[in-house]
Amino acid sequence: MRSNYTRAEAIMWNMLRQFRPFGARFRRETPIGPYIADFAWLSKKIIVEVDGDSHFIGRGPVYDRRRDIFLRKQGFQILRFTNNEIIDSEEGVYLQIERALGLNIDADS
Repeated sequence: MRSNYTRAEAIMWNMLRQFRPFGARFRRETPIGPYIADFAWLSKKIIVEVDGDSHFIGRGPVYDRRRDIFLRKQGFQILRFTNNEIIDSEEGVYLQIERALGLNIDADS
């Protein structure tokens, strides 16, 4: 478990905390089997992953596929976002998460 977060992870954590009034209870760096999810809402079985460069080079893609297969077999829905997506399109990422959670926050406001 890390104590320092990347800029994208910090943005994501702040974003996920905005869903708390609507019942979302995400946790950071959550162990699930042999893996650690960046962010997970365990009761809803939703995982949000923040993918930096290491996910796209070397063994990263193979590891992620194996990990995703395991997590999906456990019933989890996995949402993956790159660092750049989170930093450059925070609103778009927020809306994708909102849809995945089945929330329509703007309509309720």
